[in-house]
Amino acid sequence: MKKSLLALGVLGAFAGAAHAQSSVTLYGIIDAGLQYVSKTGGSLAGTGNATKNFQFANGNLQGSRWGLKGAEDLGGGLKAIFVLENGFNLGNGTLGQNGRMFGRQAYVGLSSATAGTLTIGRQYDSVVDFVGPYASGSQWSTFAGAHPFDNDNLNNSFRVNNSVKYTTVNYNGFSAGGMYGFSNSANNGTTGSGFANNRAYSFGLGYANGPVSFGAGYLYLGSPASNASGVINNGGDATTPMTLGGAAASDKAWIASAGGSYAFGPATLGLVYAHSVYQYIGGGSWKFDNAELNAKYMLTPALQLGASYTYTWSTLNALGSNVSPKYHQVNLGVDYFLSKRTDTYLVGLWQHANNDAPGGASLNGLGFSNSTNQFAVTAGIRHKF
Repeated sequence: MKKSLLALGVLGAFAGAAHAQSSVTLYGIIDAGLQYVSKTGGSLAGTGNATKNFQFANGNLQGSRWGLKGAEDLGGGLKAIFVLENGFNLGNGTLGQNGRMFGRQAYVGLSSATAGTLTIGRQYDSVVDFVGPYASGSQWSTFAGAHPFDNDNLNNSFRVNNSVKYTTVNYNGFSAGGMYGFSNSANNGTTGSGFANNRAYSFGLGYANGPVSFGAGYLYLGSPASNASGVINNGGDATTPMTLGGAAASDKAWIASAGGSYAFGPATLGLVYAHSVYQYIGGGSWKFDNAELNAKYMLTPALQLGASYTYTWSTLNALGSNVSPKYHQVNLGVDYFLSKRTDTYLVGLWQHANNDAPGGASLNGLGFSNSTNQFAVTAGIRHKF
């Protein structure tokens, strides 16, 4: 049975009818494997018994998901579009993104061949759109291969609720976009600050033509801990720097980043820089600078090799500390494509942190090691449909 017919049936279960769509597609990714972590189970404070672990790992190269996307031709190059994308854990069948039915993406809008695309809903910000694709963590080195705590959100640890987003058409390789996320809160009569509590805005631009491509983006988050109905929910859309392990909450956050790549023959070289600042309620902040150099090489049409190095330097002035955590991270990966839709992979990650790093080395999502080093190996399979 064709995907479009299957999708119509599934969509009918949610909406009762899907005949108004000129096309509806069911798609998805199933990604899982086994993972070894040298030390995990520690804490931000450096307490707890951190030991090695061998575990099932879900959504490594890409988060496991299924989704529906559709378009209706309105004539004159204009289309109505929508995306509803669910995230799930293959290991236990539970919903991802803190239990949301369509937690990865959920939006509807209009797309014009000449004027660009305007969408509203739960969406990715401009940093993810324009810079994320250049980082190894969002290509081949798994979610754990992101920069420490995914502090720059290049691996989309959080999405933006209540957002309006515009993306231009491609002009000779150039494109740009912007997004605004509403707090859904009225101004407080005393302080007048309600409208700004838990809102966001971002913008970015990109270029891709031949072997050269690059992108830049900026994201601002205002008081994400102050309003649960706003753009960010710390219970399910948060990085460790945003919440400091639950010990403190962000008052404001800024992320600015840029990246690019150059392809020559079977090889591609990439460079990414990101600066992020998390300012905390009650004072203090955690500032990060990430610099990544990565490369991938197609040894054969079916075998890809990848390597990257990231240096992260930061300043933590919170929780009674005034220290300068630093992280060195090396990612190595092999990806073998069995077909256009199925591949197997083996990825090794090593991070070294200095003594100032709270909780020690901590590969993204793998917990604190309570030591200066952490090592992980992941082997898995990914299938796209």
